Amino acid sequence: MIGHTDNFIDIDAPFGFVWERTNDLRGWPELFSEYADVDILEEGPSSATFRLTMHPDEQGRVWSWVSERHWDKDARVVRARRVETGPFEFMNITWTYEEIAADRTRMRWVQDFHMKPDAPVDTAGMTDRINHNSGIQLRLIKQRVEQGRIRVVAMDDVPSNTRRGGDLRTLLAPPNVGTSAGFCGAVRLGPGEGVSEHYHPYSEEYLFVATGEIRVDLDGEPVRVGAEQALHIPRNVRHRLTNTGAGGALVVFQIGPLAPEPHLGHVDTEPGPGESAPGIAAAHVPAESAGVR
Repeated sequence: MIGHTDNFIDIDAPFGFVWERTNDLRGWPELFSEYADVDILEEGPSSATFRLTMHPDEQGRVWSWVSERHWDKDARVVRARRVETGPFEFMNITWTYEEIAADRTRMRWVQDFHMKPDAPVDTAGMTDRINHNSGIQLRLIKQRVEQGRIRVVAMDDVPSNTRRGGDLRTLLAPPNVGTSAGFCGAVRLGPGEGVSEHYHPYSEEYLFVATGEIRVDLDGEPVRVGAEQALHIPRNVRHRLTNTGAGGALVVFQIGPLAPEPHLGHVDTEPGPGESAPGIAAAHVPAESAGVR
């Protein structure tokens, strides 16, 4: 008899956010209640070998084993197997992800295994255990991933991007809070500072000047925006920001919807400070480089 289990949960978050959170091996002790530690032994661009250590059981025993994991984000599938099988003759696990709405992702765990003859529990008994425990862990993961989308983010919590001028920070975006309709941030501009000209092929932009006064050149036409005033910038309209006041300016921006691919979201039409030629930047970027718009 081959053991087989099939369990799933629907998580109210976009696929990309669910994928990143549930495949961050180093974060598993905060995601699962059963794992005390994850030690990465070997890591590649689409695979990892790692040791999992559980919290002590009721008898004080600590269980640990080595697994290897291979993933394909485009196919939305992860395949894993135990290298140190312990009481199992083999244990193979497949994780699949299905985007069933813009903000809902179905994560499924399928496990195929067989117990050794001298194992403390037979295959049928382990099937019941896995089904019970999978339900507990899936519900916990759903709760923790969904809670991760509701957070307060400060300017100092995210890295600064200065390539186009000013001190620009992307605060709320797909990588850190799982936004699905756009992203939000702010840019600080000193007197005379600006953000070089660019446009968004797929997105509208909404600017709000919290403090100071700026000039926004829209397809070359200047528009002045003062403190506590807002400006809408339609798709494909070239725009450049310049602080025209005597003091600093703080400008809040929101951009949406997201481009179909990150690299299509933002087109530079002039070089930023220190650049010799314009480039193309992403509409949303990984958390470690967030701040590009």
